[in-house]
Amino acid sequence: MSGIGSLPLFHRVRAVPVVVVGDGGMGEAKRRLVARAGGLVCSEAEAHLARLAFVALDDPREAEAVALRLRRRGLLVNVADRPELCDFTLPSILDRDPVLVAVSTGGASAALAKQLRLRLERVLPQSLADLAQALSAAREAMRARWPDAAQRRRALDAALQAGAELDPLEPGSARRVGEWLGTAPAPAPPGRHVFTLASDDPDDLTLRQARLLGEADTILHDPGVPSAILARARADAARHSLPFAGEAAGLVVELRVRR
Repeated sequence: MSGIGSLPLFHRVRAVPVVVVGDGGMGEAKRRLVARAGGLVCSEAEAHLARLAFVALDDPREAEAVALRLRRRGLLVNVADRPELCDFTLPSILDRDPVLVAVSTGGASAALAKQLRLRLERVLPQSLADLAQALSAAREAMRARWPDAAQRRRALDAALQAGAELDPLEPGSARRVGEWLGTAPAPAPPGRHVFTLASDDPDDLTLRQARLLGEADTILHDPGVPSAILARARADAARHSLPFAGEAAGLVVELRVRR
């Protein structure tokens, strides 16, 4: 199992009160962050209206005391520069609204998260927003074209691959959504793929193995397959240790360790 200890979430705060306790640059930065997300900045005195709180105080004892008071009132608390006191941490955000890419180190290094986000900024085009909106607008049309959810997912997976009709890194992809809906062939039926792993390092997966692992509906694996490799699969994919006597549904990837 993964040892990160955090469940990545996007918490909706539009028009929702969020407590910010802090002065100076750190406090102002947290207020701007909440306001940019559409939240309503409020004080500790209004904590009964909120569920989230940011504490940005220079005095470590005062920051700990405020965090304890807020936590006792049922709020989830983030304390600036004190990851050991945080119920949640803030990722570095790449914004292509409505696409948000979050990079987090679990509070270990905000500088590292920022530099990774800046690398991604150079790779992911602004047109991602247009593509996301076009796909959202086409949701009902896609359901009508492919009523089966698994078939619909396979069609989208195929169209969004590198070099395909809706390649997310190609600026004109959003304009092709309508044409793709009208001309896309029926997705290939799901198959079964058996891989013998070269090593315990997920970086040694081939591009094809990594892609199919990320798309698979069912993962069958030897007990010795490391969790770092299983973590590359979809979180909602069914997983079964081998030998498996049941029926494996959808796209199946079987992972075996080298004997």
